[in-house]
Amino acid sequence: MTLARVSLDDKYDLAKTRIFVSGSQAVVRLLLMQRARDAALGYNTAGYVTGYRGSPVGGIDQQLWRAGKQLEAANIRFQPGINEDLAATALWGTQQAELAGEGRYDGVFGLWYGKGPGVDRTGDVFRHANHAGTSPLGGVLALMGDDHTCESSTSAHQSEFAFVDAMIPILNPAGAQEILDYGLYGFALSRFSGCWVGLKCIKDNIESTAVIDAAPDRVNIKIPADFQMPPGGLNIRLADTPLEKEARLHESKRYAIQAFT
Repeated sequence: MTLARVSLDDKYDLAKTRIFVSGSQAVVRLLLMQRARDAALGYNTAGYVTGYRGSPVGGIDQQLWRAGKQLEAANIRFQPGINEDLAATALWGTQQAELAGEGRYDGVFGLWYGKGPGVDRTGDVFRHANHAGTSPLGGVLALMGDDHTCESSTSAHQSEFAFVDAMIPILNPAGAQEILDYGLYGFALSRFSGCWVGLKCIKDNIESTAVIDAAPDRVNIKIPADFQMPPGGLNIRLADTPLEKEARLHESKRYAIQAFT
């Protein structure tokens, strides 16, 4: 019997479908896979990643820097934020990239990361960006890093309540495999519903390691065919008033989330 040949680069090689990764590395793989899945459908998308480090998401930026060559080749830009709310504001901007017909890409998918106190300070941006919506081929995942037992933070945190208040749906992965699977699902949900999507990160998933199935076509996402979209759809648009945004969130977007799940 011969052993399989394994390289440290396997985790970001999309031709390799069985890989050993940490939760943070699964986030990088997720971004590369999202770009590849879009390309397979004929879409020319790009990615933008930003946030602010802190336990338990303190290792994400390190992994993103290490994968800089692979990310650049996939049109994915990593730019750490000065703070969490400015990072989220930049991601809000990515969803407007093609609104005026001047964008270079069909859409820009975005990923934000921040620890519990960063979620607190970013509430204003979360609310306004979620009201505004996401682009049809963009979508935003917000990785909330929660330190429940305050092992390396200034306070214990459980960020679900902040996201519920902003009416942002939440996905709660159990490990590295589900970070990848739920992340792909989350981007699709964000595009369909026009909402940002939260992904809960705790030390038990983001700092864990596992051998996972990372085939780009592993997750088969079915878009609901029977959901009645309102006039103009649910995604971000020009000339939208604050009250129209809020009404759309309460009257249509939340039901789109239910239909998708």
